[in-house]
Amino acid sequence: MRKDLPPRYYLTHFHEFLGFFEGANRALLSDEATGFIERFRALDDDKQCIVVRAANRKYAVIDRSQFNYSEVSTPQEQIDWLKVNGWFGDLSHASLNDIAGVLTKDALLALLAEYGSTQGLSSLTKPKLVTRLKEHISTHGWPEQLSLENYLVCLFDSALRFLLFIYFGNTKSRLNQFSMRDLGVMRTRSDSVTDTARFDTKEDALAAWFYANHYSQLAFYNDDMLLATAEADFPETEGVSASFYRDQCLYALGLKLLAIDRPKGLGILQQAQSDKAKEKWLRESYKDGNEDGVKQVLEDIIDNPQSDTLLAFAEDFYARKYHKKRTSAVTDMLRNASRTLDIDVSQNQQVERGVLAHYARQGIEGWRTENRLWRSLFGLTFWKQLYEEDTLVTEFDRRPLSLKQNNFYAKFELSIEDLLRKLDTKEKLRFHLHKMATQHYGKVNSLFMWSSYLLTPIEALIKHGSLEVIYTLLRMMCKDFANLRDGFPDIMVFDNTLRFEEIKAPGDQLRRNQLVSIQRLQQAGFDVAVTTVNWIRDPEQPYVVVDIETTGGNNSYNRITEIGMVKLVAGQEVDRFQTLLNPQRRIPSNITKLTGISDDMVADAPLFSEVADHIASFTQDAVFVAHNVNFDYGFIKQEFARLEQSFRRPKMCTVREMRRTYPGLPSYSLANLTKHFHIEMERHHRALSDAVAAAELLKLAFEKDDETIIANVSE
Repeated sequence: MRKDLPPRYYLTHFHEFLGFFEGANRALLSDEATGFIERFRALDDDKQCIVVRAANRKYAVIDRSQFNYSEVSTPQEQIDWLKVNGWFGDLSHASLNDIAGVLTKDALLALLAEYGSTQGLSSLTKPKLVTRLKEHISTHGWPEQLSLENYLVCLFDSALRFLLFIYFGNTKSRLNQFSMRDLGVMRTRSDSVTDTARFDTKEDALAAWFYANHYSQLAFYNDDMLLATAEADFPETEGVSASFYRDQCLYALGLKLLAIDRPKGLGILQQAQSDKAKEKWLRESYKDGNEDGVKQVLEDIIDNPQSDTLLAFAEDFYARKYHKKRTSAVTDMLRNASRTLDIDVSQNQQVERGVLAHYARQGIEGWRTENRLWRSLFGLTFWKQLYEEDTLVTEFDRRPLSLKQNNFYAKFELSIEDLLRKLDTKEKLRFHLHKMATQHYGKVNSLFMWSSYLLTPIEALIKHGSLEVIYTLLRMMCKDFANLRDGFPDIMVFDNTLRFEEIKAPGDQLRRNQLVSIQRLQQAGFDVAVTTVNWIRDPEQPYVVVDIETTGGNNSYNRITEIGMVKLVAGQEVDRFQTLLNPQRRIPSNITKLTGISDDMVADAPLFSEVADHIASFTQDAVFVAHNVNFDYGFIKQEFARLEQSFRRPKMCTVREMRRTYPGLPSYSLANLTKHFHIEMERHHRALSDAVAAAELLKLAFEKDDETIIANVSE
């Protein structure tokens, strides 16, 4: 049901929003923002409601005809008063971004048509169309189609957007997040909020807004505007947060300028301090022949690196460009991968799962890890420091300030080290993690998603790993979370000893963040390998050929009446399973006529929930095969979903396999294929009979593949 909002609901929220600026963040406000708040509080409730309703719109351009709210007395008269008193103006005050926001691309093309032909304009992006419209308006006036009477611009938008930026810490969040919170759509963290200023000083706040605002508008700037921005006086930044926005803006501006004024673009990139800006400047400057200057900067980075990521790039680039090394560190790591595995080609859509299944058949334990293992271990270990000793500025924030500013260890070194000293045994660490998970389960955080399996790989790491080595890596994350928050290996394996593996299928690339994380794991003392996969037809890969009968064709409301499964390994049947199922609904007469399965036959049959565990274990680590596989797989997946369980298996379709290996047959239905290949069937449209027949088709497809391989080798 649609929830009705109370009268003046948005006004109440706006006062809550303004209340934020009565505490520590009041000192950050610009004169314009302070003036806006004072002027707003001086308005009567009706006029405040109009302003707030406009403030809740996504763009500064509004259609006044949509503002006839029952909670406002004479709304159009209120708007007229607000217009006369400088709260609203006409479209001449609108930014390109705001015009683009209220007009669709088709509407823009229609308006441009008034100025002449629009041939070729449809391929332009929306920002470029808006720029073209703005140019025509400045020369020829407003198009007649555009109703200037209804459209108004919020003249307080600049002050409002600055306040929103200070409150949310970004330029995208809007006031509707308050209602999303109240409606339960957005979960927030009010328990970790204290009255903390988002920036160190007012100067930093104003500088951060300068850069963040320009960054949000860059897509709408033409060449002249980009060049003018590059000539602007860039304000200095002191705090980490403000410097982040500065580097973000200068990097994006530098990239755009490279295409129109290369020297100016390089100059802007050189001013930015981020890793990617430095890397881009080094690469582009080297292309321009500035080898000596680049060499000096690389040597400075290697001697005094600002991050592990930048150091990895600098060492690699220096070796290749000045020591004439032919391959990159990433390429070297891939070439020197410590192991290569032959995995069945059926696993090519989920290679990590295929590798783990391969190890499981050899009796080797393995776990999916990637970033989740380390981020959840980090978050649970230091939950107190992150969400009790540190703070969120507002309840809408997800990441504590110390992680945003990448100074977590510097800020909480004593607390972190005291905790690690107390957790001096595996039992104490395990107890601490379980305690944190129990106390805080389900709470919003930016590090990991909660699940019932969250602690499983962590338990394995603690059991098989060295506590000292684990703490070494955790300290690295504390000191440089920004560069160690991702890129961790795909799986963890215990084969007498513990190791991590980054899995790469043919054509996969090793990214630099993965290289950095692998190197840090190795430095901490972990055994880490890059495992490359070759696709083969693995004779040990199990295939389970499935067929089901149902009450109808749509799995959202129809149910399964029978299931038959045949398990193949190396082309030989090793197991089979068949049962009728009680669908808990009537079987239509046409289905009974087709399958022979009646209501009486399934009356005493088990429910799907009673055989679900057996189906899951029977198909575990196997390829799910069926004739028109999406039908059977979809029904079984839906049955598991009704039990609030997931069901994921690699799929293979015998229709597709037969079309691929035996092209040109008149029909690929199960009945016609079995007739064509003389495959005996006990009873068509009974589950086990059809599954056995589809298994024979799968064998034929595999035999055809083997013949092709032998023929190619002979040639």
